[in-house]
Amino acid sequence: MKKPDIKMPDFKVPDLSKSLDSLKSFDWRSLQKFANPKAAEDLNHFLEKMPANVGHTVLIAAGIAWGVAGVLGLFTTVQMQKLTTLRADLAKAEALQPIVPKIKDVAVDAAEVKAFEEKMKASYPGLDIRSNGPVIAITAANTSQFGEFREAVGHVQNGGSGWRVNIDRLCVGRECGQHGLAASLKINKVSVDKAG
Repeated sequence: MKKPDIKMPDFKVPDLSKSLDSLKSFDWRSLQKFANPKAAEDLNHFLEKMPANVGHTVLIAAGIAWGVAGVLGLFTTVQMQKLTTLRADLAKAEALQPIVPKIKDVAVDAAEVKAFEEKMKASYPGLDIRSNGPVIAITAANTSQFGEFREAVGHVQNGGSGWRVNIDRLCVGRECGQHGLAASLKINKVSVDKAG
C-alpha cells in the first residue's frame, strides 16, 4: 500500500519592513484638516444639508435605529440597577444568617472503653461484660439477675465524661436465645465543629 503524498502548506513570514515603510510614508499632515476649526463647521453644514441630500425613508430608518438603541440602553441601565440592588440585598441576607456549628457523634476511644469494662467486671461479677471497640455487650445467664443487669446498664449510661450511649440491642427472656438478658450499648461522644 502506497502512502499518500501530503503537501505541506507554504507559510510565508510577513515582511514587516514593508509595513513600516508604508507607515513612514503616510502623510501625517493630512490629519490636520480634521483638527481645523473649519472641520466642525463643515460637519454642521453637512448635517443641515442631509435631509435634502438623503431621502426621508433613510432618515426615518436612522431615527428608528437610534430610538431602539436608546430604549435598549435605558433597559440595560434599569436592569443593572436592579441587579446591583439584588446583590446588596443578598449580601445583607448572608450577613444576617447565623453561623450554626455542626454536631456529630464520634466513637469513644477503644482503650477508654476497655478500661471501663475492667472496672465494671469487678463491680458486677455475676454478669458477662465484654467490649469491642466503642461497644459494650452485657449479658446475664438468666432473668433472675435483672436487678444487677439494670444497674450495669445504668452504670454504662453514666460511665464516662461526655459519653452518649445508644442502645443497639436490648432483649429479655426467650428473645435473647442462649442468654436470659442481653444488651449491646454503643458509646459515642458529641463533637462540635465550628461552622466554616
